[in-house]
Amino acid sequence: MSIRKKGQVGPRFVIYLLGLLVMALGLVLLIQADLGATPWDVFHVGLFYQFGLTIGSWSIIVGVGILTVASLISREFPQIGAFLNMILVGIFIDMYLLIPFLETPEGLIGRVTMFVAGILLNAYGMGLYISAQFGAGPRDSLMIALTAKTGWKVRNVRAVMEVLVLFVGWQLGGPVFWGTIFICLMIGPLAGICLPQCQRFTDRWLNRLKTKQIIYDQSQNDSKRGASL
Repeated sequence: MSIRKKGQVGPRFVIYLLGLLVMALGLVLLIQADLGATPWDVFHVGLFYQFGLTIGSWSIIVGVGILTVASLISREFPQIGAFLNMILVGIFIDMYLLIPFLETPEGLIGRVTMFVAGILLNAYGMGLYISAQFGAGPRDSLMIALTAKTGWKVRNVRAVMEVLVLFVGWQLGGPVFWGTIFICLMIGPLAGICLPQCQRFTDRWLNRLKTKQIIYDQSQNDSKRGASL
């Protein structure tokens, strides 16, 4: 069902944008904690080390390539949400990296705290933007296309993608450490917890807005009928 049919496009976009902001902050905290980043960010940081530009720029450039491949495989034009995800997350990553106090803490306790906060924010941010139902991001679009093409299970396709991109990122000098393995093991279970919570939050908020709109419309109609008498 399309967003237009679901209605409330504006409020859904607010949730979508908030989710991307939270998710990008989580990704930056994981990078800055220097205990190991997500496989894709290992790749982005490795490209940054080797070729310059910015981490956010590489996130966007890689996203363009991924969407192109996904489109060729599925023979479908990507949804607008995939483009928004690709561009906005890259912009938000670079925006957060410019904040002076978001630097790597000196002590291990501070780095671990930043790392844990990054994982939680990444999971809840992902849950929020998915709950808005504006479409999958570039990497999820590729996963869906490969799953349909190969007939493999989603978890197997995702695992192959993550291992390949992690290996290439490691070869480029990206930040692989014990935290990277921890992220790979925990992001699935965390998503299983965060996604339903975020969906319930979004549904409740949208229902409240819809109820308020109905009450407002009824009061306006009553006012018009009273004025016409």
